[in-house]
Amino acid sequence: MSLLDVKSFAAGEWISPDDNARLIENAVTGALMGRAGNDALDVQAMLDHARDVGGPALRKMTFHDRARMLKALAAHLGQHKQALYDLSFATGATQADHLIDIDGGIGTMFVFASKGRREMPDAHVYLDGEVEQLSRGGTFLGQHIATPLQGVAVHINAFNFPVWGMLEKLAPTMLAGVPAIVKPATATSYVTELAVKIMLDSGILPAGAVQLVSGGLGDMLERLTCQDVVSFTGSAETAFKLRSAPHILRNSIRFVAEQDSLNASILGPDAVPGTPEFDLFVKEVQREMTTKAGQKCTAIRRILVPHAQIDATIDALRTRLGQTVIGDPKAEATRMGALVNTSQKRDVLEKAAIIGEEAERVFGDPERFEVHNADGDAGAFLPPMLFHCADPDAASRVHDTEAFGPVSTIMGYRDLDHAIALVNRGEGSLVASVITHDSDVAREVAMGAGAFHGRLYFNNRDSMGESTGHGSPLPHMVHGGPGRAGGGEEMGGVRGVMHYMQRTAIQGSPDILTALGKKWVPNATEQVTETHPFTRSFHDLHIGETIHTDPRVITLEDIEHFAAFTGDTFYAHMDDAAAKRNPFFPGRVAHGYLLLSFAAGMFVEPSEGPVLANTGLDNLRFMKPVEAGDSIKVRLTVKHKTPRNEEYGEVRWHVTLTNQEGELVAEYELLTMNAYQA
Repeated sequence: MSLLDVKSFAAGEWISPDDNARLIENAVTGALMGRAGNDALDVQAMLDHARDVGGPALRKMTFHDRARMLKALAAHLGQHKQALYDLSFATGATQADHLIDIDGGIGTMFVFASKGRREMPDAHVYLDGEVEQLSRGGTFLGQHIATPLQGVAVHINAFNFPVWGMLEKLAPTMLAGVPAIVKPATATSYVTELAVKIMLDSGILPAGAVQLVSGGLGDMLERLTCQDVVSFTGSAETAFKLRSAPHILRNSIRFVAEQDSLNASILGPDAVPGTPEFDLFVKEVQREMTTKAGQKCTAIRRILVPHAQIDATIDALRTRLGQTVIGDPKAEATRMGALVNTSQKRDVLEKAAIIGEEAERVFGDPERFEVHNADGDAGAFLPPMLFHCADPDAASRVHDTEAFGPVSTIMGYRDLDHAIALVNRGEGSLVASVITHDSDVAREVAMGAGAFHGRLYFNNRDSMGESTGHGSPLPHMVHGGPGRAGGGEEMGGVRGVMHYMQRTAIQGSPDILTALGKKWVPNATEQVTETHPFTRSFHDLHIGETIHTDPRVITLEDIEHFAAFTGDTFYAHMDDAAAKRNPFFPGRVAHGYLLLSFAAGMFVEPSEGPVLANTGLDNLRFMKPVEAGDSIKVRLTVKHKTPRNEEYGEVRWHVTLTNQEGELVAEYELLTMNAYQA
């Protein structure tokens, strides 16, 4: 049987492996199935192609353009995912595992596409935070902006998720406007290669946006600059070797790492047998031990249970683990497939033996277990193995040894403080879970263990129906952890995009900041127009376009009528003596919402036109009370515009109300949806 040639895609060309290629093993049969790697790969040409071709093409696009590109890519991958399923069985993954890797990766790309459209501007500059007032008169201001790095992102991924591991890095990178060179783990690189082929064949990506190294990187990392990023997933040992290289340190090259993690799950003191929480805990632990054959960076490695519940928990886990059907991942009845290869199987057994020096194996004999529809001796199969550590305080290896497979250790705790101390002995983890219905327990763990964990997952009877599980990193939330876990963060929505951008502090006049951010800044030049902006379509409106209304006098009759009509008879509006006793009011004053209502009547154009709906207001502040006899006038300015779909976009208006003395009375931002066609 001929071997599958896993190619690299370099500088626009597919490159076959050479005679020094690494061999790839079928996880289920143990047979050699492919080869990957080419020592003659021109890594400098790849870097040049990314920087000179891919980067400029991506940077010409706005954030919204790139978000639409991600959405189209995700949809295209979704149309071809069956081919990815079929190929992925050779990695030892089951169909349920494919849903995490392949569907999860596609879903992650969809989320970043949505966040790019909803939370980022249809522009080339991202505004990070609010304008800073650097001068008394407001003519000298500060603003933090973020722009794409002008280099390349090198993504070094692990073997366990050949699709999700690529896409969860690729989505924020391309949304930022930075090209990527993807280097998957050789063991499962054939699945990544197919996914890259599918994306490239779609014609959606600009040239140079994505390249692929199947095999070794050569000296690529030694050729990086301060404009480049390395994003790594893998072992702590490899991460240390790469990130401590003199070239990386000397040039302050960004290095994002997600590495080993001794994740834990805590059974809350309230979650006794017979409660929904106890059953949920057992189910979560069993699922995390067996999904992807335990080859997950977020899998539960340490199980923390009150001393009184140790026996009951072990018995319950034995029962559930004993129901796990191990075998050919293609078989419908299979619940756990094989490890990625026999080398990984040996590594897990070696690490399990180390754990066994401090803990007793209470379930799962690697020498005696049943494998269905496959040759268990030839494939990389193992049973789930549960250990019990009777003295976790004296133990050390159970807190620092990760067997990257279906292995976990249960240990007892005396009280919640003891549980927190034990969970923190992981010295930095990606995730810890707490199954409890007691909010005080959750708060204590968050306060005591939050500093050692990138994510805390709480679950109970109230949320279990919709929760995503201990081991599911979500694109909305950061994925990473301190210390041993690598000290990095991936995903987290726009936070993940910022890893591939440079934050720059801008100082200047309101006009300068308005021009840079495409968002009107107070005190910037107004474009006063006699044509009412509500009669102008979305595309015809200009940032800074402004109207000033005529003044309107507020009468006592207005205040009393509004109070009677709305039922808002708060004393500050109705009782002059009581209002004067309040330090905020000179006497009876107009309702704040009366002023907003009058303001709308003063600036609204009533005729049918491109304004489709008022969808809300933000940042409302009332600065100065308005008494009967005062007058107000309104300034309405186009602050920002954001396309929303094919028919209309959102216009953000800056609204100010001033009194007869020119003093600011109220300020807010009005949101409307405006049609593209008048």
